[in-house]
Amino acid sequence: MKKICLSFVILGFLALGLTSFLRMQNTESLPDSNDSVISSVVETPKKEEETEEKPNFMLTNNFELPINGASGYASIALDLLADPRSDANIIKTLKAGQGFTIVFEIGEYWYIKVDNTFGFVPYKNCMINLPDVLPSIIYNITNSEASIMRSLGKDIENITDEQLYDVYFYNKRLQKYEYTVPVLYNMAKKIAVVQKNALLNNESLVIYEGFRPYEVQRKVVENVKALASVDEEVLAGLTTAPWGMSWFISTGTSNHQKGLAIDTSLAKVITYEEKTLDGYTYKVPKTYQEYTMPTPMHELSMLSVRFTTPVSSKSPTAWLKASLTLGMKNNIHAQDLQNYCTNAGLTPLASEWWHFNDLDSLSLENGNGRFYITNVYSTDLKSISTLK
Repeated sequence: MKKICLSFVILGFLALGLTSFLRMQNTESLPDSNDSVISSVVETPKKEEETEEKPNFMLTNNFELPINGASGYASIALDLLADPRSDANIIKTLKAGQGFTIVFEIGEYWYIKVDNTFGFVPYKNCMINLPDVLPSIIYNITNSEASIMRSLGKDIENITDEQLYDVYFYNKRLQKYEYTVPVLYNMAKKIAVVQKNALLNNESLVIYEGFRPYEVQRKVVENVKALASVDEEVLAGLTTAPWGMSWFISTGTSNHQKGLAIDTSLAKVITYEEKTLDGYTYKVPKTYQEYTMPTPMHELSMLSVRFTTPVSSKSPTAWLKASLTLGMKNNIHAQDLQNYCTNAGLTPLASEWWHFNDLDSLSLENGNGRFYITNVYSTDLKSISTLK
């Protein structure tokens, strides 16, 4: 019996030794677990999509929605560049008025999609569609529907009640029909400040016009002159000193053609509606009351003047020494509108209570507006995130 037990013990030790040996052999054939992780990180390249930078959707410049996916327009002929620098290779040249989708911003450039081609353009020479980034503003582009331009309240033949151009398109980004209202990007940043401050008082801009085509400008000039040639009252309302006709409808290239002017009124917001775009929440006026101003919008005569005398329309400071007309002094809402705009860096036009310029943009190479806006290129953020 003792011999049998001893045999079992010996066999047990042999089995244990064999198991340990095999374990050692297997262990020596396998790399250390930490070495394995390090090796996989160093030796296995990451997939391209994991290292590729994605556009950074951020709210900037007091905008209510990111610029990514907004419509942009070249104000002058612009080179589409392969890289965001002035000496980069030129892919092609965009015509003045060419529209595109903004993908993202880097430095002083936008990366854009235009006709299924991608590249960079300097944004200082580009306009952006205001409703895409400032949807809370009330847009009422009457020249796109039925113009309300009059002189001394009198209809202007071929202008009053006529559609002068069409910028009312379906906007995929906003998921509704909306006016397309381009202004230079630098001006849009200032308008954002205006609207932000107005909303703090439950008020909103009511924008009647941004960009206006040159051909439309000339049509208005010709027909206003025609009315003045047969109506002495209208002629006096346009030309009595110290004013002249060009103060009420520019006979050359106006700042509207350059993308650095807006015609706007002001409204009291009564209720709001909350909306969402791919996780970004914003509010828009649901019910509102537009304030009564010194005259109806686009009354082309001395009835609409803001200051008692003309001041340089190219000076950002000359208006500070000007005196308000009685109509402006008696209208607190017109004064509030002026304060909102001038506090944001816009300059009031002496002859029209509704007109404000971004004179800082006059130092740029300005366009002449020899084109029409014929489409909108806006899209949602989900679609933009798939673009490369």
